[in-house]
Amino acid sequence: MNEASQSEPTREELIALIRAQAAEIAALKARVAELERRLGLNSGNSGKPRSSDGQKKRSRTPSSREPSGMKPGGQKGDKGETLRQVVEPDRVVDHYPPCCAACGAAVMSNGRNARQVFDLPEPRPLVVTEHRAHDCVCTGCGAHTRAGFPDEVKPPVQYGPRIAAFVDYLPHYQLLPEDRLAELMADLFAIKLAAATIAQRNRNGAAARFRRHGA
Repeated sequence: MNEASQSEPTREELIALIRAQAAEIAALKARVAELERRLGLNSGNSGKPRSSDGQKKRSRTPSSREPSGMKPGGQKGDKGETLRQVVEPDRVVDHYPPCCAACGAAVMSNGRNARQVFDLPEPRPLVVTEHRAHDCVCTGCGAHTRAGFPDEVKPPVQYGPRIAAFVDYLPHYQLLPEDRLAELMADLFAIKLAAATIAQRNRNGAAARFRRHGA
C-alpha cells in the first residue's frame, strides 16, 4: 500500500464529514432566516416601540374611511374629559403642620384644603377564593345531601374570569404578542403563564367564536 492510499479518508469518515457540513449549512440557513426576520420587524408587526423604527417609514395601508369634512381634534360641543375631584376618595392622607409657624406652639385643625391624585392601584398578590361543597345530613330523616359547585368551577385549581378576560383582551384588541403578554402577567401579577398556553387559549377561543357564528 503506497503513501497516497494511506492518506485517503475512509467511507465512514467521508459520511461523517458530509453530515457535519450539512448540519453547518442548515445552522447557517436558520441564522440567516432569523436575521432577515429581525430586520423585517417594526412597531406594526411586533411588540417593538415605534421609536425603534428609526428613519425607516413603514408603508401605510390606505384608509377605507370616507372624509368627514370636520377638522381633526376635538369638535365644538364635545364634552371634555377633564379630571375632577371625587366626593368620596378611596384613601385619605392628612397633613398637619408640626407646630405654629408664628410662635412654635402646638396647633389644632381649623379647616383644610384638598388635592387629589388619581393613580393605578398597586399590584397585589392574587385573591384566592376557595369553593367548599358541603355534605349535609337532614335533621328530619337523616338523608345525606351534597352541595354542587358552580358550573364555571370545574378543576381543583384554576384561574378566574378576570384573568381570562385580561388574557383575551390584550392579544386580540391591543395586539400584544403572546410572549410579551406572558412577561407582563409575571411582572405585574406574578402569574406564570407560558406563551404556548396563551397561544392555545387564543386558538381555542377563535375556534369557539368560529363555531358560534356558524362560519
